[in-house]
Amino acid sequence: DPVSKRPFMQEIIEGLSFPLTDEDMKGLSFERSTPRLLEPDTEDNLQALFLENRWTDNFPIILPTEERVEAMLKGASHSPDEVVGQLKPTNFREAWEFTVEKVAVNAVMAGARPEYLPVILAASASGVTARSSSTTSWAALSIVNGPIRKEIGMNDGIGAMGPYNHANATSGRAYCLTSQNAQGGSVPGDTYMGSIGNNWNYTACFAEAEERSPWSPFHVDNGYKETDSTVSVFFGGWYTQSGYGPRETWQDKFIRCLTAADHFSPPLIVM
Repeated sequence: DPVSKRPFMQEIIEGLSFPLTDEDMKGLSFERSTPRLLEPDTEDNLQALFLENRWTDNFPIILPTEERVEAMLKGASHSPDEVVGQLKPTNFREAWEFTVEKVAVNAVMAGARPEYLPVILAASASGVTARSSSTTSWAALSIVNGPIRKEIGMNDGIGAMGPYNHANATSGRAYCLTSQNAQGGSVPGDTYMGSIGNNWNYTACFAEAEERSPWSPFHVDNGYKETDSTVSVFFGGWYTQSGYGPRETWQDKFIRCLTAADHFSPPLIVM
């Protein structure tokens, strides 16, 4: 080891087999219960409290008051205490269970509207975290199909993958915030180990342009009816590349782009 000057494999063996020391345990907590309500305070103080506790994505939030969460819950026909699923940042960490109400809290924080809640619940129920702890800085992309795209006014055209549509942006942000808070945090160096990070972790949600596509919709290819509304979560988003470059034809450019993709991580092609 160039730092400790000790045999590298011996350090690995000791790290895997020796008991934790007091130094290892410093700052750790195994407390898993969280209070349902906070003490009343000013808006500025509460915004600061959410920021200090890493409950946000470091942008200002809509404070999730009881009234706002109750209004959000009206967007879906589920009981507030119904369990949605479990999330964890990595395979080797324990999974945390979360409810519909906790998703609604994060939806309020993200600025979403009640009619977006079914999309946010579906993405969160996938069990795929949008706050993965992989050193490769993964993110999760969610794609919406079916009638709900039009019902909530999602964008599937120009700027669909950018911050230009309220339903797209806040639904994706709510899923990302839910992933962060429902799995016990996403703290660099602790529960988040993304080497350089990934801006897809802010919001990555868009609709498929089913009416303009020459292919059948993605959810139909996967066994659903066209009249079904679905959310598909793609775990990846490691990097983004465009099919441009010094090539004579679009075919050459596209082949070059595919060749650059990792064989173990099939690309998501967006046209």
